[in-house]
Amino acid sequence: MPSIASPYMRAAIILISCPDQTGIITAVTEFVYRHQGNIIDLDEHVDFETGTFFMRVEWDLSSFTLDDDELRAYFQRYLGSPYQMEWSLYFSDIKPTIALFVSQHLHCLYDILARCESKEWDVKVPVIFGNHEVARPVAERFGAEFHLLHINKENKREQEQKQIETLKAHNVELVVLTRYMQTLSDNFVHEFPHRIINIHHSLLPAFVGAKPYHQAYDRGVKIIGATSHYVTAELDAGPIIEQDIVRITHKDSIQDMIRKGRDIEKIILARAVRLHMQRKILVHGNRTVVFV
Repeated sequence: MPSIASPYMRAAIILISCPDQTGIITAVTEFVYRHQGNIIDLDEHVDFETGTFFMRVEWDLSSFTLDDDELRAYFQRYLGSPYQMEWSLYFSDIKPTIALFVSQHLHCLYDILARCESKEWDVKVPVIFGNHEVARPVAERFGAEFHLLHINKENKREQEQKQIETLKAHNVELVVLTRYMQTLSDNFVHEFPHRIINIHHSLLPAFVGAKPYHQAYDRGVKIIGATSHYVTAELDAGPIIEQDIVRITHKDSIQDMIRKGRDIEKIILARAVRLHMQRKILVHGNRTVVFV
């Protein structure tokens, strides 16, 4: 899943951001070539407003002359430090581990679990957290641990600490909020920076509070959509990963709008999670660079 390479090929992926300067692409590709790596995918972008360079490079490790630890050390010494890079290294044979958080609406939960069970995604989902019993049979059906936590103002810190400990025990890399109707605390978010993905509807005009689709119906909206983003301490204000819309007409009932909204939520959340697991996203401030 993390790599575009053949499943029979072990590949390395590096994500890079640094001050823009001449020679970066040459230096990186020369490094891979010098150690007998074969580049199979490369993309780059320059943000001229901030003078920042971004790059994703993936290469075949079949004949590569450095082991994993040497690769990290050599890259930092000869490229990372000289070019003031922030970089992350991944390997295609390491299966991502994700955890799912859910409340009562199960459409996004089912969608992600189905993608995993069908082998569309080569991903492990060892644990699911919910604040309603309705998700327990789903977790059991797909072989995941289910943890029911009733969170309120008085026990929020204690319950979230249990979640954090469980996530770390399972080496969870990514937390996916599949319509989890709880606000995460700053402390929880800081434990997993740019490793929590949320999905929510995008209705224009914006309708807040209870029954947003009913409000949208009353106003006769013509588009509804969904936004998937990384979670930050500020509610629903994190870096956006993916968005899309679906058209609405006067023939659509409230139930039609809800159905269309849930369909687009499933698709957009799946796209965002897939991009993260393919190592195609770099966060820059409160924006993302997405290599597609």
